Amino acid sequence: MKIANTIRNGALAAMACLLLAAPLCAQVSSYGDKEQGVNHGDELPTVLKRTTVEQHLNRPLPLDAQFVDETGKQVRLGDYFGSHKPAVLALVYYNCKMLCSEELDGLVQALVMVHLDAGKDFNVIVASIDTSDTPAMSAKKKATYVRRYDREGSASGWHFLTSPNQASIDALTQATGFNYVRVPGPDGKLDQFAHASAIQLVTADGKIAQYYMGVEYSPKDMLLGLIEASGNKIGSPVANILTYCYHYDPEANSHSLIVARVVQLGGMVTIAGLGGFLFVMFRKDLKLGRDHSLTRHDNDNG
Repeated sequence: MKIANTIRNGALAAMACLLLAAPLCAQVSSYGDKEQGVNHGDELPTVLKRTTVEQHLNRPLPLDAQFVDETGKQVRLGDYFGSHKPAVLALVYYNCKMLCSEELDGLVQALVMVHLDAGKDFNVIVASIDTSDTPAMSAKKKATYVRRYDREGSASGWHFLTSPNQASIDALTQATGFNYVRVPGPDGKLDQFAHASAIQLVTADGKIAQYYMGVEYSPKDMLLGLIEASGNKIGSPVANILTYCYHYDPEANSHSLIVARVVQLGGMVTIAGLGGFLFVMFRKDLKLGRDHSLTRHDNDNG
């Protein structure tokens, strides 16, 4: 009984240590997480409270808005609609150091598993929210993601747009409910953006049909969404579980990684301590068991 009780007590102590260590792990920020403005506990930093995504289902896009494609050609947003093809729309900026690339990576990973072809069955429209982005940057991004998509003849279905005209960008972001805020970079210049990650499916006639939040997207949902959008059907609102990008600072990122490693090291020390504790307890249990057996043996012989 003593042995069983000791083991049970040791296990309970181990569980208690793990529960105490769990909040420490939960406090580790992801790579690139930063604060700007006041942040109390689990509240969003002040700046992020303005970077929402409002779901404007069934709202038409500004099809007359002027943009420039990756070849430098002037285009209208409406040039990509009216041909019975729905579209996937992503709003990013090409100098984004963190989330935008993850968003596009997640998009192409999902589309690779969708049994429809960009160019033939739907279009992909990636529009920059930064007026300083250029067609050369668009062309470089397009080459990267067309190569990753790796479908023959699909390049005609990928469109990477920029605009030096803030009014065109504003018209598109307002239609999609994509709210963002300019924030300073490491050099203090307002050349970066706080924003959330979301993509939209747009019907063949240019109306917003569905929102997908975050940076990972279900291929099954994407397939069904594209099929419905091709028939000009509008989907339903989804939960606003947002992933944010803001204030990239290389020095602060290095500090974040160091903090994460320190906490991870603390976790390893905790695990090692628990292992040592259990080992000592079992050794003690075995010794007590042997002593108890010897005492009983001596008493029986006496």
